[in-house]
Amino acid sequence: MSSENGQTDGGAEGAPPEQLALIRESVRKARTPRAKPRTWRGAALAEELPVARVLVDKGVLHLDRYFDYAVPEELDAEAQPGVRVRVRFGAGRHRVRDGRREGGGLIDGFLVERLAESEYSGPLAALAQVVSPERVLSEELLGLARAVADRYAGSLADVLQLAVPPRNARAEQRASPTPLPPPPAPETGSWQRYARGAAFVESLASGGAPRAVWNALPGPQWSEELARAVAATLASGRGALIVLPDGRAVARADAALTSLLGEGRHAVLTADAGPEKRYAQWLAVRRGSVRAVIGTRAAMFAPVQDLGLVALWDDGDDSHSEQHAPQPHAREVLLLRAAQDKCGFLLGSWGCTVEAAQLVESGWARPLVAGREQVRGAAPLVRTVGDGDLARDEAARAARLPTLAWQAVRDGLRHGPVLVQVPRRGYVPRMACANCRAPARCRHCSGPMETRDGGALCCAWCGREESGWHCPECGAFRLRASVVGARRTAEELGRAFPAVPVRTSGREHVLDTVPGAPALVVSTPGAEPVAEGGYAAALLLDGWAMLGRPDLRAGEDALRRWIAAGALVRPQSAGGTVVVVAEPTLRPVQALVRWDPVGHAVRELAERAELGFPPVSRMAAVSGPAEAVAEFLRTAELPPEAEVLGPVPLPAPAEGRPRRVGAPPPGEQWERALLRVPPGKGAALAAALKAAQAARMARGSGSGAGVWVRIDPADIG
Repeated sequence: MSSENGQTDGGAEGAPPEQLALIRESVRKARTPRAKPRTWRGAALAEELPVARVLVDKGVLHLDRYFDYAVPEELDAEAQPGVRVRVRFGAGRHRVRDGRREGGGLIDGFLVERLAESEYSGPLAALAQVVSPERVLSEELLGLARAVADRYAGSLADVLQLAVPPRNARAEQRASPTPLPPPPAPETGSWQRYARGAAFVESLASGGAPRAVWNALPGPQWSEELARAVAATLASGRGALIVLPDGRAVARADAALTSLLGEGRHAVLTADAGPEKRYAQWLAVRRGSVRAVIGTRAAMFAPVQDLGLVALWDDGDDSHSEQHAPQPHAREVLLLRAAQDKCGFLLGSWGCTVEAAQLVESGWARPLVAGREQVRGAAPLVRTVGDGDLARDEAARAARLPTLAWQAVRDGLRHGPVLVQVPRRGYVPRMACANCRAPARCRHCSGPMETRDGGALCCAWCGREESGWHCPECGAFRLRASVVGARRTAEELGRAFPAVPVRTSGREHVLDTVPGAPALVVSTPGAEPVAEGGYAAALLLDGWAMLGRPDLRAGEDALRRWIAAGALVRPQSAGGTVVVVAEPTLRPVQALVRWDPVGHAVRELAERAELGFPPVSRMAAVSGPAEAVAEFLRTAELPPEAEVLGPVPLPAPAEGRPRRVGAPPPGEQWERALLRVPPGKGAALAAALKAAQAARMARGSGSGAGVWVRIDPADIG
């Protein structure tokens, strides 16, 4: 022992006996080797069903199938369908000993089923370990995951990573609470404001499976109405699932359910809960202790037993689209669950997406809407400020805000808070008619037109150049770039109203609620806090920044965000006013003035059907290096009806900004091709793309690596 180690001041030798005992125990445990999964060399196999079919957690398409393993006798009791297992994967035929395949790396997986014999004629490796006897993968969840993987051309392992949360041993060892008896059927309450609202709730309470698209009235009652639908489903002895866009919406639904049903009736599944608490809640649902679930996007796979209702709030929100492969959308997953479990379906929002309108038009779902008198009584007064008004307004030229907006702010601050919605910066401008502001579209494929680096006008979808463009709406020949962004709005308002507090809500800091006292609340779309008693007024600034986005859904999304902000404002009878700075003749603005999102979605759906746009047609995007995309399209066996648009170059990501999913890496130039098929051919397109991607991966990285395939891309232009 060295002199430094021999010092007793502060060392272990001078420590009290209790501390020495603790140190010795820690050393003893550290020296004990951890048990490794056995190779079961020479071990006897299970007498009955000695073959386990396992889904390995590889997540690559050419391995998207089941693999057979032998079940050792010692694991026979625990190796049941649905449990997590560890297996050795990757050993070849030459590594066989005593009739067993050995070697390979350890990998996680799920035991899918037990068989009497294997279809594989060669030697089988044995299961290495049963991680836990908890049966987390049911037949229903496996079937749903397979359906989602097939629809989005992804692997089953990737979907199960989204569907089954990581294991937490402490949560697994705790017993779940005792199931509560079904509650009594609730009163219909504010559902009576809608034409078929009361009948919808009564049908759920009687064990029915109604399917509806719900256009909610403005105001905070939506969370209470969702809670009553869940309570009615629970009263029939079945389970319910609600998926919401963010934690703030989950908190409101949680409070409404707790107020209506009390504690212990529902589980909350969000990422903010932490791994242990979230897994404990998930297990309570899986074991049948809780029949109702609310949560964010990941809750769409919650294993609710005897499912009677699936509901989605605000399906147009970007948060419902999963960013991890294969990037499923919560709406489509819940539609698959409703068809698989034959349960009720509810799609609710203040606005209305084109997909929701298609569900109603096809007859698959019924509309839940209020009469025009109810809408006028609940909605605020909407006033518009167009380009002509701004040109004649001296105040708007000096301070960017029109006189009408200043008056609305001044009058609103006398009675309560005022909301100011400012569009996010960074939208890339596309071209529009300089006369009527209609978006410029390609004559060949109806894609958006743009000018790259000040050059010729060309299509962002098919790449064709256009030299003689004219507007099909008004016949004009001049183009203009859409207005982008808003500047220094909070500073200008703070200087104009120095005695009024200014609060901001956005990406860095999102407010949940604000007091009912007079204040200016500047928010980006989607981050608007709820005001106590409602806002006295709202300003929706720079409408062109949202309407001019390079996206097929620009008008629909702008209207949805405007209506979501306007729904937080007091009714017109209480003095609520909304001022939108956008051209009054545009269709989304007119729909906002009339508070008619359903009519806007129905007309948009009819135009998309005529032009062959989603959701009437199905689309897929293939992006990557030019050579890889060309090879992929050349080798893929696409359906005969498939139309290939492009490929065209993708814009390079900005320096210093985070890379978006599917975007090219910094310094690389990618291209993108769009594939379009008519209705009824979406499954064939997904299968062809999945087979082509699997074949490319099986050949190795030397054959066109880096190709990114996405079904139903949200940003097709």
